[in-house]
Amino acid sequence: MGKDGDNKAERGAGAGADRKMFVGVVWNCATELKILLTALLVLCSVATILQFFPPRFSLSSSDLRLCISRISPPLSSSSSSSSAAAADAADAPPPLPLPLPLPPPPPAADREQVLEGGVVKRAFNPYGSAAYNFITMGSYRGGLNTFAVVGLASKPLHVYARPSYQCRWVPHPNSTSTSAAASTAVGFKILPDWGYGRVYTVVVVNCTFPDPVLNADNSGGKLLLLASTSGGGDRSFNYTDTIEVLAEPPGSVDLSIFSSQPKYDFLYCGSPLYGNLSPQRVREWMAYHVRLFGGRSHFVIYDAGGIHEGVLEVLRPWMELGYVTLQDVRDQERFDGYYHNQFLVVNDCLHRYKFMTKWMFFFDVDEFIYVPPKNTLRSVLDSLSGYSQFTIEQMPMSNKLCFVDGAGASRTYRKWGFEKLVYRDVKRGIRRDRKYALQPRSVYATGVHMSQNLKGRTNHKTERRIKYFHYHGTIAERREPCRNLVNTTDLTFDQVPYVLDTTMRDAGGAVKRFELKMIGDRLQRTRQ
Repeated sequence: MGKDGDNKAERGAGAGADRKMFVGVVWNCATELKILLTALLVLCSVATILQFFPPRFSLSSSDLRLCISRISPPLSSSSSSSSAAAADAADAPPPLPLPLPLPPPPPAADREQVLEGGVVKRAFNPYGSAAYNFITMGSYRGGLNTFAVVGLASKPLHVYARPSYQCRWVPHPNSTSTSAAASTAVGFKILPDWGYGRVYTVVVVNCTFPDPVLNADNSGGKLLLLASTSGGGDRSFNYTDTIEVLAEPPGSVDLSIFSSQPKYDFLYCGSPLYGNLSPQRVREWMAYHVRLFGGRSHFVIYDAGGIHEGVLEVLRPWMELGYVTLQDVRDQERFDGYYHNQFLVVNDCLHRYKFMTKWMFFFDVDEFIYVPPKNTLRSVLDSLSGYSQFTIEQMPMSNKLCFVDGAGASRTYRKWGFEKLVYRDVKRGIRRDRKYALQPRSVYATGVHMSQNLKGRTNHKTERRIKYFHYHGTIAERREPCRNLVNTTDLTFDQVPYVLDTTMRDAGGAVKRFELKMIGDRLQRTRQ
């Protein structure tokens, strides 16, 4: 009995000691337990809140570890705490980027209202934009105090409203000239496309300042165009876009270009080329006109999608010799203007090369300029030097009828296009389109068939001096042009009278020899 009582007393004392030890441990670790429980509570709260965020919001495990590391205190001594903190700082991921600001809320829409007397006031709420206010293609200095800005603008805006333009010259901030001061002028707009525009119309803005805007130290500056809708589109607002259209770096203006002799005698400004063009027809056109225009000439070709690899191979020899500049203008197709923005392209060419040539020609690549024997293009244009512009009469040629002689059809097919398409349309009473040439320094804006914005006289009676043969549509067909082989001096085909005209055929041999002399035989295997 006594021994059992002693054992029970010992077990009771041992249990009490265990309880005291547990309480002591809990008491000593109370601070750490509170922090641990707090951290678990915060983690559970974050997990609960995440359920209400949109799916695009995400939080990775590394992000959670970073958050926990910032709120949990060290559990060891101060010496180990500093080393652990340094290690955590080295291993921690980079801080999260700041969230992007939310876009501003849309303006409150006007609501329908019922006024006194039962009148219902309806609401109109505009959204989006139907067309751009202004689209620039090029801006060019035309002298000490004048510039030209060539671009597109909304056609309805110009047809039914009165948009306005203001020009502002801002000198370069580092200018040391005492005459360096900002200047403002009214922009004079010209609409040269004769109303042919579609969604967009061509606008040439002339900026002429009252005084020269070229500093004495040629320190540069920039030209700003302020395009205002003047209530067009929405009469409650006058939107004004400030556009930097030209920047001249210091020392970039060469004043001699405005008074010196031009680099070229003749320069061709082409219309935008598009579609699946015939390399052989382009080859013939280039060889013929380089020979006609001579060594001091240049051709600017605009690619609106028609310069595929075959055509490029034909142009490349002439580009290497410096006769051709090719410009890619395919991006203009984004803006719905007339005929691949033809008026835009020719006006840009006018102002871009205005001081580089004496005469500038405008016609298409299925048209061939011709001057009579014993004359040259130079002698003809010298006789017209008193005019700022002259137009050229058209000789319309059949694009189907080919002359076949006793040598047979196979020989005819081997000839160049203008050698075998020798039947001219002589139907009377039809007004034929004319093409033209001009002296660009006298012209402010131009068109497709002539310019109506120039200083000086125009000559329309040039039939005996110069004309052009038009092989309509042949450039756009990659096939043999001869559909009908005939051997007669005159005929009626599809109710149109034709006569045999060998004017262009007679020049074929000389043109082929000229091509061989200039670029060799590299184009001999050109395909239709």
